[in-house]
Amino acid sequence: MIEIPSDLHKDLVPLAFLLGSWAGAGVHDFPGSEKCNFGQEVTFAHDGRDFLEYRSHTWVLDDDGNKVKPLESESGFWRIDGARKVEVTMTRDDGVIEIWYGELADQKPQIDLVTDAVARTAASRPYTGGKRLYGYVKSDLMWVGEKQTPEVELRPYMSAHLKKVVTPEDVQRWAKALPDDMPDDGIAFFK
Repeated sequence: MIEIPSDLHKDLVPLAFLLGSWAGAGVHDFPGSEKCNFGQEVTFAHDGRDFLEYRSHTWVLDDDGNKVKPLESESGFWRIDGARKVEVTMTRDDGVIEIWYGELADQKPQIDLVTDAVARTAASRPYTGGKRLYGYVKSDLMWVGEKQTPEVELRPYMSAHLKKVVTPEDVQRWAKALPDDMPDDGIAFFK
């Protein structure tokens, strides 16, 4: 279910499907790094201005799904214009700062992004750019990332399947929004 908060900036309505906290797991595989499964927590939030605030934390998982160690963290800001063009500024924990541009697909909640600019600190690993695809599929958020370095051509390196995190505040808000004539047996929903 996609909710559009009443205080969401009007320009951000097309990105409302991203809002909230998400958690799930995925696969990381890139030359020079150990292939692994990872866990991820992502938050897209707003404060009424014309951007979404983005935060992501990933960690390596062992074979039993337990956290082993941090993998990547990133944060940034997402904007969209009237022509469905999306721009993202992002900072990563490894010293990379990126500007991404892309667009929201027509008639579906899917965003394709490509790096436009990359800045790196002296401590960061080699990196020259990437692509990302985000999609809202059957109430879940899925994404795949590609990256390239001077030594490795553009290729997929991470993908994840995330579920919306439901908070007690969400449940309380939904309960208050239920109609007064709600059937108590639940069967009426299916008639």
